[in-house]
Amino acid sequence: MGEPDAPVRIAGASVEYGDGRERRRVLDRIDLSIVPGERVAVIGPSGAGKTTLFRLIAGLVKPVAGEVRTLGQDTTRLRGRALARLRREVGFLHQQDNLIPSLRVVHNVLMGRLGHWSLARALLSLLWPQQIGLARDALARVELADKLWSLPDELSGGQQQRVAVARLIVQAPRLVLADEPVSALDLRLGREIIGLLCGLAEQERVTLVVNLHTLDLLQGHFDRVVALRDGALFWQGEPAQLSQSLLRELYGAEYRALHLDEMVLPA
Repeated sequence: MGEPDAPVRIAGASVEYGDGRERRRVLDRIDLSIVPGERVAVIGPSGAGKTTLFRLIAGLVKPVAGEVRTLGQDTTRLRGRALARLRREVGFLHQQDNLIPSLRVVHNVLMGRLGHWSLARALLSLLWPQQIGLARDALARVELADKLWSLPDELSGGQQQRVAVARLIVQAPRLVLADEPVSALDLRLGREIIGLLCGLAEQERVTLVVNLHTLDLLQGHFDRVVALRDGALFWQGEPAQLSQSLLRELYGAEYRALHLDEMVLPA
């Protein structure tokens, strides 16, 4: 199952949704281990179970079979404060940046500290932001130091996602799960955000798992690719081991729709 201190260790885990006859298995007997500091891209066609895999790792869904250990914790046994402590150590970046439109950038960034603060300090920060210097430094790292007091709707889509990355920086998680973080951005901005995430992972020695829809973003960023199909682990290996024949088998009918035959594979 991998090293005992692996940030992610999944053994024979299955996830089902629905009730009765409507119940369906969306992940089937997944075995996966991710080592500290590794940068992993998860790929696969629509409905392959990629987002459910991320939710499983984060403890947001429970397996019906098998074991899931995230940062050394058995997620099936965690409740209350223990589960809250785990989620403080796991940073989540979504397809949409999840910024609160009515709050200024500084407040949105400092939401990354909520798991570290008392309730009283969190409420006080709504009146006057706590640890402003921490927020300013994080924004400087994503080249948005001058946007501290801006509102989210004053920013472009790429800038909003950079604010979400700054929020991760102040959270200081040990594991980052990025679920299609750039699918709403064009390829150039997508490359910038993936570069930021991978740079953050390298500088802070954080383990990074990214669900990628655009395979052009694999180039030069990831140590390993994990491919899912129909809820099962289809393939895993280094990006340089990907081939057009493998992608054609993995994506099936989506292969041409995604223009994967035109993709320049990692060397």
